[in-house]
Amino acid sequence: MQDRGATSVLAADALASDVLAPDVLAPARAIIDIGSNTVRLVIYGGPPRAPVVLHNEKVTARLGKAVAERGVLSDKAQQAALAALARYRLLLDLRGVPQVDVVATAAVRDATNGGDFLTAVTALGFAPRLLSGEEEAETSAMGVIGAFPGARGVVADLGGGSLELVDVADQAASHGVSMPLGTLRLPALRSEGLQAFRRHIAASLDQAGWTATPGQTLYLVGGSFRAFARYVLAQDKAALDDPHGYALAPDAAMEAARALARRKAGSLDEVPGISGARLASLPDAAALLLALIEALQPARLVFSAWGLREGLLYASLPPGLRRQDPLLAGITAFTRQRGVLPATAALVADWTAAGCLPAGAAAEGERLRLAATMLILAAALVEPNLRTELAEIWAMRKRWIGVTNRERAMLAAALLAGSAQLVLPPEWRDLNAPADLRAAQAWGLGARLCRRFSGHSPRALSGSALQQEGNRLVLVVQPAFAVLVNEGVERDLKALGGLLGLDTGWRTEG
Repeated sequence: MQDRGATSVLAADALASDVLAPDVLAPARAIIDIGSNTVRLVIYGGPPRAPVVLHNEKVTARLGKAVAERGVLSDKAQQAALAALARYRLLLDLRGVPQVDVVATAAVRDATNGGDFLTAVTALGFAPRLLSGEEEAETSAMGVIGAFPGARGVVADLGGGSLELVDVADQAASHGVSMPLGTLRLPALRSEGLQAFRRHIAASLDQAGWTATPGQTLYLVGGSFRAFARYVLAQDKAALDDPHGYALAPDAAMEAARALARRKAGSLDEVPGISGARLASLPDAAALLLALIEALQPARLVFSAWGLREGLLYASLPPGLRRQDPLLAGITAFTRQRGVLPATAALVADWTAAGCLPAGAAAEGERLRLAATMLILAAALVEPNLRTELAEIWAMRKRWIGVTNRERAMLAAALLAGSAQLVLPPEWRDLNAPADLRAAQAWGLGARLCRRFSGHSPRALSGSALQQEGNRLVLVVQPAFAVLVNEGVERDLKALGGLLGLDTGWRTEG
């Protein structure tokens, strides 16, 4: 029998990775984003590579409105912004947040009285940093790079005062440009007519020196673009409603954008998750998106919830933390809080390896299998009548970073199979191929068998092995652990073998 005292490549890699280190939580850190439309405070905690929002609030000060009209920050907008910032200052002091970054973007940058406003912000005890257009673009792009490791293409970040475009490739951002095409400026531009609007967009791109490279991925950042994605998802009655990671083909995006651009503000039906103000500006954002697609000719569109604020966090990480897998970092922290030790999850994933079917590329499949194993172990600690609901919430609804909708369906299938449930809702089955979903179900059944047999005891796991021998799946145990094999273990072994198309049995050895 194989010596189970030594961990497999999967388990060894996982245990060696600082993703699964005992202490992976960072001190709380706050970002204050003084934007053209809102002034927002977000306090982050959790693992540095997959930060968790602890507090999030905003005030709609509309600093950029008067800038677009007269080139200055209005007194009313400044008062609203400074009142919010005074509140944020006290909240941060009361909570004892050790690090606070304050950044200002297009409205303050473009206003003739922006310097006076920053002086007032400094008087509140902050150290605000005014980002240049290029810095704003490239910082937003770093958020996309953090959310989508290996991202390659163009990032478009639409704010209230400006639109930023920047190239991303090889984990870096370059050639960032900022143009005065924010949502607060679009109504005036569109009032001149469709053709004039398109000419203005083309002229802005040309003036910024932007040269389009057709066939790339266009990553879309900003609340208005996410509202567009959420609206399309609602119209399609999609199984998932989180716009982060949602991908659209250009033709489908243009069809939706054309339809929305023709609508009048206030004529759209309410959609959960889209504020009234955002809904009213959606036709303008759709018109801009349509013009961008026509100009940039992307191969696909991907919507990102990560942008400027997350880019600031990601850019501050040392290289080792940047290289972490954000999905594993997030799930590790999440399941540790629910009593799952990372080392235990790695051992279970190692023990069940022989009961797995191929699922995509080997490295990607193993990464997802380890993530699924951690969630299955956490679900096993919850009341049985809640596990089906948790499969949907944890796998399909919770915002993980670094996971696709196809992979979400696999996580859900694995979680359900961990409770011996193999029937998937049709809308989940539509998200992935049957072979990959069956592979994920094998992960769940394998983890269930492991829990039933060993109770996750390292001694029992090291004294046993799950092996494929020809067309049989065999549980091999040392004599000292033979008493652990009961009717329930044999039933779980048979269920896993049936899914794999293998006969099953067990024997003692050693």
